[in-house]
Amino acid sequence: RQRALHVLEAGLAAELHDALVALRTEWPQLAQELALGRLSPQPGLPEGVRDQLQALLTPDAARAAELRAECARGFEGILLRLWPQLEAVVVRTAHGAERLYCDSLRHADCQGLPFYCPFYQAAGALLGVNLWPAEPAPRFLLCPDWAFCEFLPCLASKEPQTVLLDELWEGREYGLVVTAQPGEYRCRTGEVLKVTGFHKQCPMVEPVRRESQTLSVRGENIPEEQFCQSLCRTLRTWPGARLIDYVCVESSLLGDFSGPCAPHYEVFMELQGLRDLSEGQRYKLDQCLQEDFPIYKSFRFKGSIGPLCLHLVRPATFIRLREALGSPKPMPRVLREEHLLQLVQGSVIS
Repeated sequence: RQRALHVLEAGLAAELHDALVALRTEWPQLAQELALGRLSPQPGLPEGVRDQLQALLTPDAARAAELRAECARGFEGILLRLWPQLEAVVVRTAHGAERLYCDSLRHADCQGLPFYCPFYQAAGALLGVNLWPAEPAPRFLLCPDWAFCEFLPCLASKEPQTVLLDELWEGREYGLVVTAQPGEYRCRTGEVLKVTGFHKQCPMVEPVRRESQTLSVRGENIPEEQFCQSLCRTLRTWPGARLIDYVCVESSLLGDFSGPCAPHYEVFMELQGLRDLSEGQRYKLDQCLQEDFPIYKSFRFKGSIGPLCLHLVRPATFIRLREALGSPKPMPRVLREEHLLQLVQGSVIS
């Protein structure tokens, strides 16, 4: 309703993605509500929230007509067409699993808008600030007096010793240990940071992954961000395909659904631009994994890991999955939630 927005803010890029999916499917009803100044019945909407929303609405036929006209043209760059004064999209997290949603939005609904992630938080503590909003990949200046941070070198011995801010090396990766106020509790966050440089004497870091998110059916331990890189490389060989969302699970979680073959990866993908994949296209992801991870290739050669199985799912499957996982928590790309089977059995189309 408010045409003169300058900033659009969302806790997570996934939440903005889901809201824009709702815009794509519900815009005729939204336009009608704007024109009439009256909310339609919304099952599950608390009565108090409904009353607050209704109090903000008055009939606005001009804005309703604008919404109808712009949505009828399609949804590429829809945000700047509906809110022409927008300057930026602000999100709380733009790394890890959320990067996929940011990239998808940049190339579609949010064309022409920069994404800005202002702060870095972990373990409930505010740790750093992004002083470089124009850069596409967020990096953060760690602020020494916000929390006490220690760092575990990732390539150290079996029992690495923590190091402090002034002992970090540019280009290296570290696990993050935080002692945060209030309570002064000390915990290993599971976040892995890469030191990208220094601003005066303070390190600048880029979050690269979570330690717990790995694929491993035979101990091969493929990190989620490296699996995603192989997947994106595969997508470039599928003309016209655009990835909306995906998860990868180990076949043991799916029981009989995964078939009788050796343990393997099951990948569920939502694509735009392709309705089906040939057997050769499906095998390409397994081939890319073998090229990118020699240990995976050796297990495939021995037969102790079976061929990867790739499934296409219906639109909005992953919106339902995020709801089941308890949004707004970011959804891991490498999923270990056993109720995935119940969610995808009715959604797999091939």
